[in-house]
Amino acid sequence: MKASRGRTIRLAAAALVLASVAAVVAATRAASPALPAHPHGRFRGECSDCHSATAWKPARISRKFDHAKFGFALEGAHAAAGCTSCHASLDFSQEKQRCASCHQDIHRGEFGDACARCHTSRSFIDRAGMTRAHQTSRFPLTGAHAAIECEDCHRPVGAGQPRFVGQQAECAGCHLAEFNAAKSPDHVAGGFPQTCLSCHTTLAWGPARFDHAFTGFPLTGAHRPLACASCHTGGTYQGLNAACASCHQGDYDGTTNPPHAALGFSTQCQTCHGTTRWSGATFDHDTQNFPIYSGVHAGKWANCATCHTNPANFTQFTCFNCHPHSDKAQTDGNHSGVSGYAYDSQACYSCHPRGRK
Repeated sequence: MKASRGRTIRLAAAALVLASVAAVVAATRAASPALPAHPHGRFRGECSDCHSATAWKPARISRKFDHAKFGFALEGAHAAAGCTSCHASLDFSQEKQRCASCHQDIHRGEFGDACARCHTSRSFIDRAGMTRAHQTSRFPLTGAHAAIECEDCHRPVGAGQPRFVGQQAECAGCHLAEFNAAKSPDHVAGGFPQTCLSCHTTLAWGPARFDHAFTGFPLTGAHRPLACASCHTGGTYQGLNAACASCHQGDYDGTTNPPHAALGFSTQCQTCHGTTRWSGATFDHDTQNFPIYSGVHAGKWANCATCHTNPANFTQFTCFNCHPHSDKAQTDGNHSGVSGYAYDSQACYSCHPRGRK
């Protein structure tokens, strides 16, 4: 009974002590000023990372402070930027981590907000990332295009900002002025297509190289070094006649050994001439007309006059200077019943075009 009464007394005494302590704490709090709100908002870092025990100001960032722990690593140009460049207020917890929060989007949202596709923290105008991104577009940068400034092609439009989306990928989109100004040859007057890559490369606008073989008239021999105007007179490039005589009619008419025009030679110049030079023509009598270098007629003639008795007309010839057909009556009898027979060299050729019986 006495033990129980003792415990009750002790508990009561403890309660009185606690009440007294609580009263003292309450009185102390009532007498103390309210604690100020945290100056950096919800940001919670070690004060010693920026402040010292000797002076709260000025704040100095300790080398131990790791900005990456708070979700944004300071790399490249960001590491050298002043704190207030991004933190406009002391409430660090309010800062956003999107690039556009600090960097004005000159693309007006054309590329979205993933700036890192083209830009790096080393420099916002670092060309390396931009060039790599451009290679995945429908217009990869090659040659001189890889060295020019972006603004040379992406010129300001509308609000004065460069345009990037919807740009023309055709050469004329940027080079129409060069196309219109070209005079050697005159691109506009000549009706040239605006597919510049047919002649030009991205290394340089000049010199241009045109593969003439695509026109159906490949340039070989002496044709290759000629200036375009040698054949394309008057600046005409479309619908020209590809026949030799269209350019070489004067050479044909002026040739006297043998006289081409007088003898009625074909104007298919390539029959005897090559593209290396006009002189030194070779005529293959065996394949073009009548075999005289092979077969039964090889070695049976002395010169052209053996058969071509009229030097003014090589289309005329005779078979009777060599063949024993001077007896017309006998020759007629040998060909009795032969359809189309006539005692005439042309008739002989019509039946014996290769000189065989």
